[in-house]
Amino acid sequence: MTITQLHYVLAIAEHKNFTKAAEKCFVTQPTLSTQIQKLEDELGILIFDRSKKPIELTEVGRKIVFQAKNIVNESERIQDIVDQQKGFIGGEFKIGIIPTVMPTLLPMFLKTFIKKYPKVKLKIEELTTEDIITKIKDGHLDAAIVSTPLENESIKERVLFYEPFVGYIPSNHRLSSKKKIDVSDLEIDDMLLLEDGHCFRDGVINLCKTFKKQSDDSFQLESGSIETLVKLSNEGLGMTLLPYLHTLDLNEKLKENLHQFNEPTPAREVSIIYHKSELKMQIIDALHNVISGIIRGAIAFQNVEIISPLPK
Repeated sequence: MTITQLHYVLAIAEHKNFTKAAEKCFVTQPTLSTQIQKLEDELGILIFDRSKKPIELTEVGRKIVFQAKNIVNESERIQDIVDQQKGFIGGEFKIGIIPTVMPTLLPMFLKTFIKKYPKVKLKIEELTTEDIITKIKDGHLDAAIVSTPLENESIKERVLFYEPFVGYIPSNHRLSSKKKIDVSDLEIDDMLLLEDGHCFRDGVINLCKTFKKQSDDSFQLESGSIETLVKLSNEGLGMTLLPYLHTLDLNEKLKENLHQFNEPTPAREVSIIYHKSELKMQIIDALHNVISGIIRGAIAFQNVEIISPLPK
């Protein structure tokens, strides 16, 4: 049994197809098939049920895949240990970022990080928190930047910064005359929300004092982007809440609609997360240091109250 064979097993289990798995592993399909057959002969069992379309794992095959993930992860720790000993910070690093953080945070730190660590090849994906957790567990992401806490025992979290919520209230809204707003002022019935699946949406719902059931003649507008929420609010369709970093790019006219909260200011916790196996820690440390250093100069709020991103 070899580590290479286990890599092949994991690739087939993921793609449920020998040809696609071979492409993923950069080998020919006959080479991959031969190695899997050798492994099955050595163990005296079948890992895959080839009669099914798509290919399925056998019962014992599922147990082998579970263990193979652990073995492959641990084998990669050897190179990680060597890199750390040599002080080398480089190689491919796959990172996911949630949609409500990506457009504001990425431009702030990416150029600085690339300049400081030119040997690191970042592969960045915009993903929901749910997809990020799945990909981290499956080994398809090295780390991610999300709203926390997640309360997931297989994932570790390191806080990057606390980002306050800011009210965006058009001039015709009931709260427009208030210089600062309180959490108790919020009503879900006139709140514009992101679509389901965004952790920022869950944070806003958790923040609102009550989640009232809508009457038959009311409506709830939802959108996939914060920019659209601002536009809908400008049309007089309700207020919305924005993450603080999103407010920095608004023009001066739109900034007139911003209303800060009375302290303690509700905020979300933004962290870099990674699997508990702690691979590539030297790159995770580098990202943490660069991002947290830059953000310290952008967010000056002190007295904040962290709002959970988990749906209640």
